[in-house]
Amino acid sequence: MSQTDVITLPKVLGKVPEVVMNLPGLIKGSRMSKITDTTRPLGLGVAFEKVAANNPDGLAVIYRDRRYTYRQFNAWANRIADHLASIGLKKGDTVALDMENRPEFPATLIGCAKLGVCAALINTSQKGKVLTHSFNLVKPKAAIIGQELVEVIQEVRDHLDLKENFFYFADQDTLADPGTAPEGFTNLAAAIQGCSSENPESTHQTFLRDPLFYIYTSGTTGMPKAVVFNHGRWEKAHGGFGFSSVRLTKTDRLYCTLPFYHATGLVVCWASVIAGQGCLVLARRFSASRFWDDIRKHHCTAFGYVGELCRYLHEQPRKPGDGDNPVHTIVGNGLRPGIWKAFKNRFGIRRVAEFYTASESNVAFTNVFNFDNTVGFSPVSYAIVKYDKEADEPVRDDKGFMIKVGKGESGLMLGEITDKTPFDGYTDKDKTEKAIFRDVFKRGDAWFNTGDMMRDIGFRHAQFVDRLGDTFRWKGENVSTTEVEQILDGFEQIVESVVYGVEIPGTNGRAGMAELRLDRPVSPGGKEEVDWPALSSYLKRELPPYAIPVFLRVTDHGVETTGTFKHQKNTLKEEKYDLNRHNDPVYVLLPGESGYQRLTPEIQAGIEAGRYRF
Repeated sequence: MSQTDVITLPKVLGKVPEVVMNLPGLIKGSRMSKITDTTRPLGLGVAFEKVAANNPDGLAVIYRDRRYTYRQFNAWANRIADHLASIGLKKGDTVALDMENRPEFPATLIGCAKLGVCAALINTSQKGKVLTHSFNLVKPKAAIIGQELVEVIQEVRDHLDLKENFFYFADQDTLADPGTAPEGFTNLAAAIQGCSSENPESTHQTFLRDPLFYIYTSGTTGMPKAVVFNHGRWEKAHGGFGFSSVRLTKTDRLYCTLPFYHATGLVVCWASVIAGQGCLVLARRFSASRFWDDIRKHHCTAFGYVGELCRYLHEQPRKPGDGDNPVHTIVGNGLRPGIWKAFKNRFGIRRVAEFYTASESNVAFTNVFNFDNTVGFSPVSYAIVKYDKEADEPVRDDKGFMIKVGKGESGLMLGEITDKTPFDGYTDKDKTEKAIFRDVFKRGDAWFNTGDMMRDIGFRHAQFVDRLGDTFRWKGENVSTTEVEQILDGFEQIVESVVYGVEIPGTNGRAGMAELRLDRPVSPGGKEEVDWPALSSYLKRELPPYAIPVFLRVTDHGVETTGTFKHQKNTLKEEKYDLNRHNDPVYVLLPGESGYQRLTPEIQAGIEAGRYRF
């Protein structure tokens, strides 16, 4: 960890003028993030109606060439709510929502929220058995599908535990032209034409613990889990991100390319827009080449990011006018320290509202004070505790209690489960209980296990280190994939890296392996013209011996990512260094050798036979 990343008192004092200027929002956001009143109506529907009343003619959503004011959008959601109520849906019921980014998504979600109906936000990449599992898991009373997902739904329709109430939105301006529906579906746009556009009384019957939607998280193994996200958590995010951290206004427009089945786009970005009574500029999907053109076209002053999105933008060819854009604030998580400052400087970004949380987590950090290379500050109770990775459990003292790490040290992040920070858990009660540690610092307390390693950098600020599942053990030492990736990315000939552990026959643990994308093309013969001796020397200088990757796989295409721009490592782990399973050139650092050499079938056979003592 660089000493420049440690948060000291002088650094905090240097932020005082900015903090004082934004003090009203910080206080309001802090209060909202700690709300415990179970009798006060709150949540998405309540908040949106309030903004529609205060700023009715302000733009709420822009999508391509379609524009909706808050008055129009609120009326649209009301008609959806009225129709769903007319077919018998009520508070506590669930609706499956499978749709890519488009205005119909947030309009439908608001309509469900006003009824107290929980929307199950299906990951649009799911198909077949996984889709069937996610759908049936939540026992929906209705399903609302985008045209782009109808065929996928039809393929599993016979296996879904719902035989009627399938609705459909066409891929067009459904307020202007409802169109027709495919067989077996009702066109929701047409069905709501005669419905009431007035605010329903049910909006003010949603409270702190009432479910708002399910978000699906895959975890590390098995089928997806449905995480409950209630109106209280939305209200806290609305305050903590919207008022305290992101701080948009009526004149701001936030560009969102992130999928709305994911909490960063749906909750963090959109709730921040609603808090500022600003405008959400929604894109169907991310395009690095079109990104800044869209930003300028729609005069966007902020955007949301996650995972490697900022890296993809940073890799686009430089243009003289890169900094000539209206963006002043970006919000998200996963901006790598290796490009943080360079990205800000290139594109003229003043504020990076980096944050840390998870769909199911009860603890969140947000970069309220605009420091570099940190997930920020948390107003709620958390702890970073010492963790024994070999035993795969937290360290406990002789009294059986966990031990907090010191400043500058890393450990496992826990969130205290209290009335102010409840853990709502999963639909599976057993999985919920497995995520809880008990008797952590005193008898009877309970803490949520985030599964993330974090570093305490002082003044209640933290840095993300690694997911426990992404850490592997080699030569009796624990290797953080994130930290090795940061070092690899610092070598000038490497554009992007993804690090993972692979098994070698006859050895303990997992050896480090990295897939690399270079700044030069890979020739058919694998002659990449990389300065391998320089890379070897660099890694030996920057990393301890056990953390230096044993294998390097060179690819000429982008590293595969998930729908939310996180590196997809499962396939890489399975293929490992096996030349029979892929066509990419692989380089190996053999025992006793000073540098990398090309892996051949003969060397691979020797590794498999145990002829090399790793």
